[in-house]
Amino acid sequence: MKRKKLIKIIITAVILIFIAVMIVLGNTMIEVNNYKITNQNLPSQFNGYKIAHVSDFHNRKNYDTIVEKIKENSPDIICITGDLIDSRNTKTEISLDFVKKLVEIAPCYYVMGNHESRLTEIYPNFENDLKNLGVTVLRNQAVTLNKNGETITLIGLDDPRLSSKAKNVDSVCQTVKDQLSNFEINTYTIVMCHRPEAFTEYVNANVDLALTGHAHGGQVILPFIGGVIAPNQGLFPKYYKGTHTENNTTMIVSRGLGNSLCPIRINNSPEIIIVELGE
Repeated sequence: MKRKKLIKIIITAVILIFIAVMIVLGNTMIEVNNYKITNQNLPSQFNGYKIAHVSDFHNRKNYDTIVEKIKENSPDIICITGDLIDSRNTKTEISLDFVKKLVEIAPCYYVMGNHESRLTEIYPNFENDLKNLGVTVLRNQAVTLNKNGETITLIGLDDPRLSSKAKNVDSVCQTVKDQLSNFEINTYTIVMCHRPEAFTEYVNANVDLALTGHAHGGQVILPFIGGVIAPNQGLFPKYYKGTHTENNTTMIVSRGLGNSLCPIRINNSPEIIIVELGE
């Protein structure tokens, strides 16, 4: 009996240690995930163009490794898809210092997330600070990216919560649909928007590439099952990480770099995404 009890104690201890290790790794170990996205609409001069995609920073304190890994990949631009700051624990100086290091690597483009949209008193000053650092802030705006005489379009959308207080998938999608209707999409187009749940709207608007975040990788990723929960999508979300393709549209969902309401990730390391465009 004593031997059986000892075995049970050892097994329990091993399981608890394994869970603890997974939690630590899931919150500290930064992954770099590379995607080669091919599309016949891409101008030839942009073949091999590299985009570093970061999202959901949430005032993360330890970011030196993130900066180093982005620098090692030598991106042409850096796209930041919202939630640089956290509405529950707002320390803009941390996020601004992080961005200050990013603009030294490559031109940076930014759109707000739902956390920035909540901070109506703080956000205007935060946006000005970003602009003063050299960041291009896109507020339902488009810019043209040029390379050797050829161009592609980069569109950045405000978070749907800002204008409509969108709280469910239908209202988010309707807002994104309305936002995209203001653009004439007839060249290779990248859309930056915090919300992956609006994938159908990116497809319907003939967007070539959508960069999103918000889902935090489902917080906990279960083997053979996937992400457990994501904002607006609820339990077992469809769009919680990776690539999703329909027709000529590909959406990439970042698992994010930081945490907010739930401070624990399991089997879901923070990630940097490196996108290489191809014909």
